[in-house]
Amino acid sequence: MGSLSVEHWKVEEKQLMKRETDEEMGLNKLGEVEGQPQSCQIIAYFNTMAPELTEDGTKQKRERKKTVSFSSMPTEKKISSASDCINSMVEGSELKKVRSNSRIYHRYFLLDADMQSLRWEPSKKDSEKAKIDIKSIKEVRTGKNTDIFRSNGISDQISEDCAFSVIYGENYESLDLVANSADVANIWVTGLRYLISYGKHTLDMLESSQDNMRTSWVSQMFSEIDVDNLGHITLCNAVQCIRNLNPGLKTSKIELKFKELHKSKDKAGTEVTKEEFVEVFHELCTRPEIYFLLVQFSSNKEFLDTKDLMMFLEAEQGVAHINEEISLEIIHKYEPSKEGQEKGWLSIDGFTNYLVSSDCYIFDPEHKKVCQDMKQPLSHYFINSSHNTYLIEDQFRGPSDITGYIRALKMGCRSVELDVWDGPDNEPVIYTGHTMTSQIVFRSVIDIINKYAFFASEYPLILCLENHCSIKQQKVMVQHMKKILGDKLYTTSPSAEESYLPSPDVLKGKILIKAKKLSSNCSGLEGDVTDEDEGAEMSQRMGKENADQPNHVPAKRFQLCKELSELVSICKSVQFKEFQVSFQVQKYWEVCSFNEVLASKYANENAGDFVNYNKRFLARVFPSPMRIDSSNMNPQDFWKCGCQIVAMNFQTPGLMMDLNIGWFRQNGNCGYVLRPAIMREEVSFFSANTKDSVPGVSPQLLHIKIISGQNFPKPKGSGAKGDVVDPYVYVEIHGIPADCAEQRTKTVHQNGDAPIFDESFEFQINLPELAMVRFVVLDDDYIGDEFIGQYTIPFECLQTGYRHVPLQSLTGEVLAHASLFVHVAITNRRGGGKPHKRGLSVRKGKKSREYASLRTLWIKTVDEVFKNAQPPIRDATDLRENMQNAVVSFKELCGLSSVANLMQCMLAVSPRFLGPDNTPLVVLNLSEQYPTMELQGIVPEVLKKIVTTYDMVSGSLHFYGAQGREVS
Repeated sequence: MGSLSVEHWKVEEKQLMKRETDEEMGLNKLGEVEGQPQSCQIIAYFNTMAPELTEDGTKQKRERKKTVSFSSMPTEKKISSASDCINSMVEGSELKKVRSNSRIYHRYFLLDADMQSLRWEPSKKDSEKAKIDIKSIKEVRTGKNTDIFRSNGISDQISEDCAFSVIYGENYESLDLVANSADVANIWVTGLRYLISYGKHTLDMLESSQDNMRTSWVSQMFSEIDVDNLGHITLCNAVQCIRNLNPGLKTSKIELKFKELHKSKDKAGTEVTKEEFVEVFHELCTRPEIYFLLVQFSSNKEFLDTKDLMMFLEAEQGVAHINEEISLEIIHKYEPSKEGQEKGWLSIDGFTNYLVSSDCYIFDPEHKKVCQDMKQPLSHYFINSSHNTYLIEDQFRGPSDITGYIRALKMGCRSVELDVWDGPDNEPVIYTGHTMTSQIVFRSVIDIINKYAFFASEYPLILCLENHCSIKQQKVMVQHMKKILGDKLYTTSPSAEESYLPSPDVLKGKILIKAKKLSSNCSGLEGDVTDEDEGAEMSQRMGKENADQPNHVPAKRFQLCKELSELVSICKSVQFKEFQVSFQVQKYWEVCSFNEVLASKYANENAGDFVNYNKRFLARVFPSPMRIDSSNMNPQDFWKCGCQIVAMNFQTPGLMMDLNIGWFRQNGNCGYVLRPAIMREEVSFFSANTKDSVPGVSPQLLHIKIISGQNFPKPKGSGAKGDVVDPYVYVEIHGIPADCAEQRTKTVHQNGDAPIFDESFEFQINLPELAMVRFVVLDDDYIGDEFIGQYTIPFECLQTGYRHVPLQSLTGEVLAHASLFVHVAITNRRGGGKPHKRGLSVRKGKKSREYASLRTLWIKTVDEVFKNAQPPIRDATDLRENMQNAVVSFKELCGLSSVANLMQCMLAVSPRFLGPDNTPLVVLNLSEQYPTMELQGIVPEVLKKIVTTYDMVSGSLHFYGAQGREVS
C-alpha cells in the first residue's frame, strides 16, 4: 500500500473526501466493490477494520491480520530491541487518528525508509502534506493526555494504554493516535523517541554499539558450553542453559523454538550454533513490557546507567534518599554481564532480574517486621484467631489432630480453641461435643501449645477454653497447664483502678486463659456458672432450627472448680445482654462471645454501638453452628465493627482465609494488627455501614494497571483443554461497604506463559486502614472458570510503582515462578477530594466543598473548646483542595495522567525548556526550599501556562511549609 503513486490518490480525491465526511457523521459502511480503483479498495479495507455494532449494541472488531504480536506462539516474533521497533514502523501499522468532537479516522501510518518523515494514508491532503518531519517532533506523549483526547466525546471508550500523541511544530500541535493494542502503541512511542534523539543515524547507532553488551554476554555463555570450540552445542545443552537463565520457561517451548528455527532454515540435525542460540535467547528471554519500560528511562539507550536507574527508582518506585551508590549496588547484584557491572550499566536482562526479584514485590518490606505501636490496650487490636483449632477437616465428622494447633500457631494465630470433655483413665480429651469428630488427649495439646506458642510471635496467646469436664478432670486440666505452661500462664488479677486491658507489649511471652470464672464472693472450692457450649447449640440446631430467635439457646449451668477459675485473669467469659447494659456494668477484663448470626445482626442494626463497645471490651465472633462443613464467614463483616477475635476455620482454604492470612501479614505476621484510630478514640464516631466517605478520613484513589502475567500453571485437576490456559484477572477490593468493588481484565486466549493484559482500573478507598486488595487469576473455561492463583494484600502494605505480585495456590503455597506484573499508583494519599468520571481528582467550587463536621457531645466545656477548631479545619480544607486542583492542572499541562507525581512532571516538561538553538527558555531556581520556574524572554504560550500553573503549586508548597514551621 505504501507504493501507491500520488496520482492514484489525487484521482480518487472526491471519494476520499466523501469517506472523511462519512466518518465525521459516524458512517463506516462503505464496502469493497469489484472493479473499483485500488485506492477505493484500500478505503474499503479500512472499513473492514472499523468496529461494528452487534445486536446487543456492543462493539465488535472483525478479524484482521496483526502487524506485530507479542503472543507466545512460536510463529510470531517479539519486539526485543529498538531496531525491531524501527523496522515495524517502516512496514507500517493501522492506527486511528483522533480529532476533537468525536471524529476518528482510520489511517495507515508508516515511517519513510529514509526515516525522515512520518506519513499516513489515505488522506485528502496532498501526500507531501500528509506527513510530519521527524525533526519537527518535540515530544511523544503516552496515554490520553492532550486537549484533543480530553475534549473528544468518546474518549472514555479509548484505552489509555493504546493512546499516544506526537507533539510537533513551533506551536506544539498534536497528532493524536490510537493503536489496535498497547504493544503497537509502545512500538511507535519507542521508535519515535529514538528517532527524535538520533535521527536518520538511529539504526547505525543501534547496530554499532548499544546491543553489544547483551549479545557478548549470551555469546560468552555459549562459549562456556562449547568447551571444545566446535561452533555448536547439543540441543539438550542449549535448552538447559536457557532454562537456567529463565526457570519459568517450559522445556517444550524452548525445544519448539529451536526446531522451528531449524525448519525455517531447512536445517537437519539438532546441533545449535551460536547465532541460533543468541536468536532464541533474545526471542524467549525478552519481556517486551519490560523492554519498553527500560527505554522509557534510559534516555533512548539499550541499557540504564546509574543516573537513569536513580531516576527510575525515585520517580517510579518511590525510593527515598536514592544515590549513585545504591544504583551501583543494584547493578552489581542483578546485572549478569561483567561488562555491565564494570561500566555501571543495567541491561534488559539485569533490569528484568531486578524487577522480578523480591526487592520489587508489591508487598512493602517495612511490614515484614512488627511496625505498629504495640503499647495500646489489647482491645485496640485485631487478633488472629482460630475456631475448633483441633480439627483438620469438617466440624461434624472430621478427625481431630494436634497438627491443627501446630499449623495455626506457625501461621501466627494468637487465639486457639480447646473444647475439653471428660476422657478415659481420668485424662481430659478435646473434640467437638455432640458430633462424630475424633478425640485427642488434652495433655498432648498443652504440650504442643507450649512448644509452638511463641514460634511465630512473641505476643500473648489466648487459649479459649470451652470446659465441659467434671470437677475431677478439671483438676487434672489445672495440673497439666501449671506443670507444662508454668510461668507462661498470666494469672495476675486485673486492677479495678484501670479502665483498659494491658498491651500486647506488656503481655509478651504470656498465655491468657479465656474461660468462665467464679464470682469474687464464692468462698467454696467450686461454684455454679453458666455453660458456653457451641457444640450443644449446633446439635440442637441440626435437630430443630429456630428461625425467629436463632441465637437464644437456653443457658445451662455447670460446676466449676476454683483452681481452674483462678487461672482466668483478664479474659473472663460472660454472656452478652445488650449494648447499653454492657456500657454500664461490664468490666474491661470480661469477654463476650457472639455467634456469627447474632454478630451479623448487631453489625447491621447497631453498627455504631458495636464499634464503641469494642473500644474497651474484647469481642469474640465464632462461626455459625450450621457451618458443619467448616466453611468460613467473612472476617471483614466483623472487623469493620472493631471485633478483635474473629475465629476462623484454618483448615478450610478459600477467599475468607485468604483475607485473614493477608490481613495479618501487615504487622510482621505477629498476630496483632492495630485498629484504625477512628475505632479506638473515645470521642470519634464511626458506623461500619457508611455508604460514602468516612468523616475525618480523606478518600484515596488506587490506580492499578495489570500489565502482564508470567508462567501461569494449569489449574489442578483440569484436563478438558490439555495444557491450554485462557487466563484473566480479577482485582477485588475488600473493606467497608463503601469500598467493596471488583474489576476484571479481558481473557487472553491460549497463553498462560506470558499473557499481556494492559488494563487499568481505579478504585476509591474511603477507609484505607481497613481495606485489602486481592488479585485472582482464573482460567476462562466453557465448563466453569477455574482457579489458578491469588494474592491478598492490605492496602497499607502496597508499594507503588512497577511491581510483581507472587501468586499463591488455593491452599496458600507460593506458585513457583508464577506472578503478575502490575503498576500501582495512589493519589490523594495525604488528602483530597473524590474522583470524577475521568478519574482525576475532583475540582470543586469553594461553595460545594465538603467540610469536616464536629459531633456535639452535649458536654458544654468540651463542645466550647472544639467549637474554636471549626474555622481552622475549613481553612485547611480550602488550602488542601486548592493545592490539589493546581497539581491536577499542572499534570495535564505536562501531558501526564492523574497517577503521575511531581517528579515525573518535571521530567516530562524539562525537554521543552530549551529553544531550537539550545538556549534556555525556562530556568529552574533551586535556591529556595522548593524550586521555582523563571521565564527567559519570549516563550510559546503553552510554556507560559505551565509556568503559571507551577507557580500556583509552588506557592501552595511554600505556604504549607510556612504553616508547618509555625505549628512546630
